[in-house]
Amino acid sequence: MKYILMMNCPRTGYDTFGAWPKKDIQAHMAFMKSFTKELGESGELVGAEGLADPKQAKVVRAGKDGAPVTDGVFPEAKEFLAGYWIVDVESPERAYAIAARASAAPGPGGAPFNMPIEVRGDERTARRIPVTSSLWETGAVIRRFRDFTAAEDAVQEALVAAAMQWPREGLPDNPRAWLIQVASRRMTDHLRSELARRRRETAAAMQLDHLAPAADMENETEQDDTLILLFMCCHPALTPSSAIALTLRAVGGLTTAEIANAFLVPEATMAQRISRAKHSIKASGVPFRLPTNQERTQRIRAVLHVLYLIFNEGYTSSAGPHLLRSELSGEAIRLTRAVHNLLPKDGEVAGLLALMLLTDARRAARTGPDGELIPLTKQDRTLWDQKEISEGLALISATLAKGSIGAYQLQAAIAAVHDEAARAEDTDWPQVLALYGVLKQMSDNPMVTLNHAIAAAMVHGPQAGLDLLAPLAADERLSGHHRLDAVRAHLLERAGDRRGAIAHYRAAAEKTTSLPERNYLLMRAARLCEGL
Repeated sequence: MKYILMMNCPRTGYDTFGAWPKKDIQAHMAFMKSFTKELGESGELVGAEGLADPKQAKVVRAGKDGAPVTDGVFPEAKEFLAGYWIVDVESPERAYAIAARASAAPGPGGAPFNMPIEVRGDERTARRIPVTSSLWETGAVIRRFRDFTAAEDAVQEALVAAAMQWPREGLPDNPRAWLIQVASRRMTDHLRSELARRRRETAAAMQLDHLAPAADMENETEQDDTLILLFMCCHPALTPSSAIALTLRAVGGLTTAEIANAFLVPEATMAQRISRAKHSIKASGVPFRLPTNQERTQRIRAVLHVLYLIFNEGYTSSAGPHLLRSELSGEAIRLTRAVHNLLPKDGEVAGLLALMLLTDARRAARTGPDGELIPLTKQDRTLWDQKEISEGLALISATLAKGSIGAYQLQAAIAAVHDEAARAEDTDWPQVLALYGVLKQMSDNPMVTLNHAIAAAMVHGPQAGLDLLAPLAADERLSGHHRLDAVRAHLLERAGDRRGAIAHYRAAAEKTTSLPERNYLLMRAARLCEGL
């Protein structure tokens, strides 16, 4: 998907920029140079230019004989294009994240300049339907043709065809069946071409007859191909990390950048991992069906981790202008229910479903009228979904009584403590701290340590939390991640160190690619500045 990111500037902005202190101008230009270089190295940059002062611009029209007629810039123009980047990225969220980083280029005094960046896609991008809406269709096509990459391409072509035809011809009676049929035809054409190229006309005819879409397509699409695809991606032929990454891409619809962010690894590394996993699945010959009991046992932990990550991306989006991606969190809950129906006696499956329900129950209170982030302590708890809370509490109470405790059950128990508190000040923080202490012994995940530090600060004071954060500064998994700075800023604020808190709030804001989180962090820093 190609986007142009346009940096617009008022006429007076050119004069204002020239009046900045020299060191601030140098810092701003150095950031822009480094930023553009990074985009080039990532392979996302198509082109970029900074433009000259509009005083030097000319407006050109064709004269009567076709010869160019020039004129100066119209004086009534209030804004001019100061520069642009053209990027080729996987999703609009990635384009927004790049724009947000450009907007935060340093201004006077090193503070984020917050320039408005206009993001526009090309005509083809504007017609494209998000891949996250095609999970069922992709699963159905993969089941027939067993080719991840080609199936994804075919479904994307079907979605583009739908975007072009449905507005003119109306919505078909069964949109899902329509998409699967069109994608299957694309795959059939692809197979014909490949088989003809390899001079296997006879074999091709037999195979294509077998693979042709069934006449009762409507009934066939009622199967939950997504659940089958979920277990298929978590095949033991793959390493756990590769299986999870592939499933997040094929089932969750997450971009490579979002998956890399969840794994705390570079995007290029994740792209290679997903590509290798696709080839491994294709070569393995694994059938497209629900796994046997033995196969479920081998794959269930990877399946649960995938669902957990998909839910987290939906509940707190890692990039873009929106905090929530409800379609992802809702799909994660739906699939986890399906797995729970398959394995009703598995405590960790029940624990994960309880965790999702108890967390999702707060969704309506997490954002304000303009989509701004509202932290847990400031939420209107009357907006919490009591039905989800009741279901989650029943699930976790039943599974904890069985004796064997896992990480998802512990996290669900922590979520239950928060949900049972009528007010933020009623939260049983000693219990939360104890539960995080047990969870920390099970996992070396640095995010668990961060949350454990927050709980310790609530019980023993902010310095206790800051002491627990100290070892994380050397943890490479958190290098460049905003969460460590954000938590440190919060604890420094509670400790009364305003200057230190401001510095870390700003550092966290520069690192996050989520606009609501960035705005919240900058707002916290700005409020602290008012008191200095």
